Amino acid sequence: MKRRERKKVQYNYTECNPQEVLKAIGKEGVTDQLKQMMLLRHFEMRAESGYQHGKIGGFFHSYMGQEAIQTGATCALGLENNWWITTYRCHALALLCGCTPKEAMAELYGKKSGCAQGRGGSMHLYADRMLGGFGIVGGHTPIAAGAAFSIAYQKKKGVAVCFLGDGAVAQGAFHEALNLASLWDLPVIYVIENNQWGMGTGVERAICAQPIGEKLAGSYDMKGYSVNGMDFAACYNLFSELGKDTSRPVLVEAITERFRGHAVSDPAVYRSREELESIKTRDPILGLKHQMLENGMLTGEEFDRFNEEQKEIVVEAVKFADESPWPDPEELEEGVYAP
Repeated sequence: MKRRERKKVQYNYTECNPQEVLKAIGKEGVTDQLKQMMLLRHFEMRAESGYQHGKIGGFFHSYMGQEAIQTGATCALGLENNWWITTYRCHALALLCGCTPKEAMAELYGKKSGCAQGRGGSMHLYADRMLGGFGIVGGHTPIAAGAAFSIAYQKKKGVAVCFLGDGAVAQGAFHEALNLASLWDLPVIYVIENNQWGMGTGVERAICAQPIGEKLAGSYDMKGYSVNGMDFAACYNLFSELGKDTSRPVLVEAITERFRGHAVSDPAVYRSREELESIKTRDPILGLKHQMLENGMLTGEEFDRFNEEQKEIVVEAVKFADESPWPDPEELEEGVYAP
């Protein structure tokens, strides 16, 4: 069998003027989003350290490098009335949806004070408008269709937003969900966070047609978009536009790169050190920093101060998780449908 070589895909990114987008959000609003992205980064870094020190069990999938996508989406669409669904790489979305750093870290530590009382762990975080992180690849995509159906059936305003990795595109459940969403005109936005790797398999060796979003959307009679997932302004701008009309499902492909392996246990030897360093020059946090500096919304001193503040919030969350009590084994079957 001939091995498919990596090739550079030509994406038709949605147009965006960062200066106009940041101006529309306002200095205070953009600063809040920068802090959010910093918080997500520090949370993942400290949590990863906790995993390596044996404080966290099970699996651990870091969102580092992808922060602009979900931060831009939640900022643009808002949490109220919307349902948010994601895969096992779910720490960031939980925090963006209102789960506190202390609750999220305690959940990773398996403590009673966690957002799922220590029963979910890294892949199963929840918040009021977040239906969860899911461990089955692509298995959450029909759940997003169901959430969208509930919005339409009750004639409510809102949209279901479903994040998935490029590897999930090859799963049957994903295609079934898109087909049904289109047939029933469901208000759902499916967001493929294409970080170039499904575990250790390059996307070009797993998905036959590129760009995924643009080519696949037409097969299900829906609009498809490609967006620079390393650019907060571009992500915010696209989701703002999509939020204006939720009468039909939409497929978005956000092109990004993760800064870590698939999980903590993955050394990511399929990328060279030089390649990874090149990727990090497009760090979404530094990208937003430069845009804010250029538009007079930030100084270097403010950036350093904000960064230190978010770091301290996460340090406190680690302390809280460490000191929190373990769940009582007698409560294990509470909430279980069939114990």
